[in-house]
Amino acid sequence: MTTLICGSLAFDSIMSFGGRFSEEILPDQLHKVNIAFLVPTLRREFGGCAGNIAYNLKLLGGEPRIMATIGQDGAAYFERLEQLNISTQNIQTIASSYTAQAFITTDADNNQITAFHPGAMMFSHHNKVSDAGPIKLAIVAPDGRDGMLQHAKDCAEQAIPFIFDPGQGLPMFNGAELEHFIDLATYVAVNDYEAELLMERTGLNLQQIAQRVSALIVTRGELGAEIFTNNQHINIPAVTPERIVDPTGCGDAFRAGILFGLSNGYDWPTTGRLASLMGSIKIAHQGGQNHAPSKTEISTRFEEAFGYRC
Repeated sequence: MTTLICGSLAFDSIMSFGGRFSEEILPDQLHKVNIAFLVPTLRREFGGCAGNIAYNLKLLGGEPRIMATIGQDGAAYFERLEQLNISTQNIQTIASSYTAQAFITTDADNNQITAFHPGAMMFSHHNKVSDAGPIKLAIVAPDGRDGMLQHAKDCAEQAIPFIFDPGQGLPMFNGAELEHFIDLATYVAVNDYEAELLMERTGLNLQQIAQRVSALIVTRGELGAEIFTNNQHINIPAVTPERIVDPTGCGDAFRAGILFGLSNGYDWPTTGRLASLMGSIKIAHQGGQNHAPSKTEISTRFEEAFGYRC
């Protein structure tokens, strides 16, 4: 089944700060912040939510189709996707812009400070879901504001079930707009911070949001995840990673697991557990797209973690 991944493609400049942000940021000096962090390591990675989700879905054996916009500097990303056998048919080049760029600094506690230049992402509404051909499942992940609105509307009009994954794009929308997304979507996926912001802006609690969709998924980092569906509350345990290296892209890996489970008719406990495993595999590697387990390795690790094969 082809899965449409609507979201950003970006280059991530990832830096590691050996200390803790909490020890460097003085609470009584927040009115005049002027802070420099020494970051001994710097890497430039392929990223963006659509790129990361598609990469992980391909690892699982899925068929992702990315719908995104990329800038004049995007040739290397096209080459990478072609090498991975991920379709580039619905990726538009915006010659007047640079590809979206994220500058991410991670501290010793895995807290992150990110600066983001949207670039070509702001033209994502130029893409139309109808141009992607037959699609059975989609995700509307963080992207340009107009693009997210457009793609959610397109999916709903074409009766394509989709996950609304607002991510770091959530603050772009007011309460009424977020309610509209929820009403159009089949599923909603957020992390715990985004869940709090979503409730604050819409005035809805988690149970009320869950009643409007087929499932609400809330990730909680090392505490696992929760899935609210059909008046059930399913707790998904976290999978202990081999090591903790870099949280960048873990949420995207989790979402790929959800998409794969939905595409293959898995029940929600299995779908959530697979998603949890993908996040655990990702966190043991630098960057959003540098882990490369085989399908057999993923299946074996799932059985080791949960006692059965999916």
